[in-house]
Amino acid sequence: MYLQLGWRNIWRNPRRTIVIMTAVIIGVWAMIFLGALMRGISEQMVRNGITTLTGHIQVHHAGFREDPIIENSIDKPEVVKAALSRILPPDTRWTTRVRVDAIANNARHSGGVTLVGINPEREARISFIGQAVTEGAYLKADDKYGIIIGKALADKFDTKLGRKLVLMSQDTKGGIASRAFRITGIFRAEMEATEKQFVFVTIASAQKMLKLGDGISEASILLADYKDADRIADSLKGVLSSASYDVQTWRELLPFVTAVLKMYDWFIYLWFLVIFIAMGFGIVNTILMAVFERIREFGLLKALGMKPWWIVKEVLTESFFLLILGMVAGNVLGFMSVFALAGTGIDLSALSEGLEFAGMSRIIYPVIVVKDIVAANLVVLVLGLLVSAYPAVKAARFTPVKAMAHT
Repeated sequence: MYLQLGWRNIWRNPRRTIVIMTAVIIGVWAMIFLGALMRGISEQMVRNGITTLTGHIQVHHAGFREDPIIENSIDKPEVVKAALSRILPPDTRWTTRVRVDAIANNARHSGGVTLVGINPEREARISFIGQAVTEGAYLKADDKYGIIIGKALADKFDTKLGRKLVLMSQDTKGGIASRAFRITGIFRAEMEATEKQFVFVTIASAQKMLKLGDGISEASILLADYKDADRIADSLKGVLSSASYDVQTWRELLPFVTAVLKMYDWFIYLWFLVIFIAMGFGIVNTILMAVFERIREFGLLKALGMKPWWIVKEVLTESFFLLILGMVAGNVLGFMSVFALAGTGIDLSALSEGLEFAGMSRIIYPVIVVKDIVAANLVVLVLGLLVSAYPAVKAARFTPVKAMAHT
């Protein structure tokens, strides 16, 4: 009976019903779309951070992260490799690197870069560089003098494929190591800062240049499931001495990204609450108007024996229908908006410098997260019914005498 009466009553004034449904639709759409946009930004920040030479777990010599100098390299990489082979799951990918600060220069320009010595085959499977070379060719394991640089660095140095680039850094003996490399490839990255910062050579070339022997700067690990990072990191810490090695997960390696993720969680739910407050005033006002227009009707129902609680349930049922209809349409509109941008994204290239400072990509792709959809709909439904309780109670308190005398 309540469902039948409630459905009929909301269409007694179609214009008012459409107005309140429009408010609910816009509110739900805004919650879903902005939530997806914020999740897309955060996921891309994590993905960019992990693929830009971070991985899910890294192993360094103790003190390397605080002072990344050549003296803090791992001089016995076989210990680390043995631990990784024993602890890591079979579907895990990992590699070793040499990473030092260096000076790059050619005939007309010079500047600071990060020299990264890589195992080309292994590196291609865990970081962006394997798929990022757009000009020239990727490094080969036996390429002693090849170097890959970023497009932005090539433009800055006014250089191109086939030309030489001289790298200088401090070696393990305390002297200045210098070596000329020939540009064999130019890569593009999500962020221009990455293109300017990193240059890649083979790990053997870097070790020889720096007189490092078999030493490495780090081991980087990419897991099949990032959720296992903490568990596997703890296992590695149990095998590798904390006095000699540091084992850190991506959350520790990317503290800014981790802080942003936490901030976005709070921001999304705060945004849901703000939207509902604005929408809630419209719901209360509309239902209250409907109640006052039907004072005589409620008085007659009470005179016929309807209990106050039944009237409350009747008004809440009407609110329930309004909220459900608005939520369904709002969800459909929100999903359509997200899917429409799933392929092309939102191009913010005009703001690229500011975005890169925050570690964001130039193109934002919205991402739908189930818990955000559930939270948005629960906020609208539960709080919507709660704010509707005031007009419902107002309707239930009318006495038959006062209601029938109302004009």
